[in-house]
Formats: sequence, structure tokens, C-alpha cells
Amino acid sequence: MAVDWQRHWDTVYQTRTPTEVSWHQDNPARSRDLIRRSGISRSAPIVDVGGGASRLVDYLLADGFTNVTVVDVSAAALQYARQRLGPAAERVTWVETDIMTFSPGRRFKLWHDRAVFHFLTEAAERQRYLTALRAGLAPRGHVVMATFGPGGPERCSGLPVRRYSAATLAAEFGGFVLVEEEQELHVTPAGTGQQFQYCWLRREA
Repeated sequence: MAVDWQRHWDTVYQTRTPTEVSWHQDNPARSRDLIRRSGISRSAPIVDVGGGASRLVDYLLADGFTNVTVVDVSAAALQYARQRLGPAAERVTWVETDIMTFSPGRRFKLWHDRAVFHFLTEAAERQRYLTALRAGLAPRGHVVMATFGPGGPERCSGLPVRRYSAATLAAEFGGFVLVEEEQELHVTPAGTGQQFQYCWLRREA
């Protein structure tokens, strides 16, 4: 049965605060480092897919990035982020939509995702995601993707996930070159460990 993504994630954020969910990071340092090392300018357009209530947007603004878009299917998650940022939220473009039907209407220089791709367990879902990504990413653009690693959990928030090594994740991205990969043991707010696989990929053309 198909997942009602909006209903599912709105329920999650209506019943738990953003700092209680297992994937919460006070400081998304690994993502920030890979974004900085991509070498994109501070004015280059960046999109955080599934960014929701993540604090990455706060740090991107603090790091001097001026053209940030956050996409999430959950209105509740986006509202948390807007309230947390206060007036600074006006400097961000917020898009409430399912990424698999996302029509960006522009080209981003960098696409970041630490939240969505590992939930796409069906090949057809991943194909729809990649169609949106290719439509929205500039030539020679960058992707910073983090999924659950080979030793990560098999389920998250009541849903099955797909785990990846660097090789299997890069294989999903035809026409991209793997620039760098690394794993991280994320410690959840409850104190348990989750293995994440990070990949920095660059579009070849």
C-alpha cells in the first residue's frame, strides 16, 4: 500500500518535537563540511530536500549562504523551522510538496538530502525522485546525500528503509561521479547509534 507521506510526517511532527525525533542533529556538521568543500559560492542556489525542521538551514544562513530553499512534504515540520528562525525565515524559500512530484522551475547548484532517499524502497519511487533531481540540478551541480548505511536501522518512524553503501548509493545516480564518501555514527536524542552513509556526487554534464 502506498504511503501517504504528508499525513505520516505531519503526524510525526504533531506528536513529537523536532528535538525528539531520532534523526535530529543539534549541528549538522558533516553536511555543512561537504557543502563548504563543494566550492560553490555563497550566493549559489541550494536546496535541502526533506529539510523540514532540520537545523541545517539555520547554519547555512549563519555560514553566509544567501539563496537557500527548503522542501518538505510536512507543513508541520516547515512551521517548526519558520518559528525557530523568526525574522530570518524571510530569507529562505519554503516549499511544501512531495519531492517525487516537485517541479522546481529553476536549477540548483547543490542538492542536499539527509531525510528522504532512504525511505524510497520502490524502484519507481526512486526514479521519480531522480527525475525531479535531474530537472532541478544545474550542469556540473553537486549532490550531498546521506542515507542509512549498511549497518543502519532497517526501519525508521514506523517505515521500512533502504540501506546503502557508498557503492550502491552512487550506482543509483547515473551520470554522476562520486567525489567523496564517508560514514558517520549518529547518536540519536535517545542515546542510540545510527550509521549514516554520506556521498558527495557531482553531475558530469
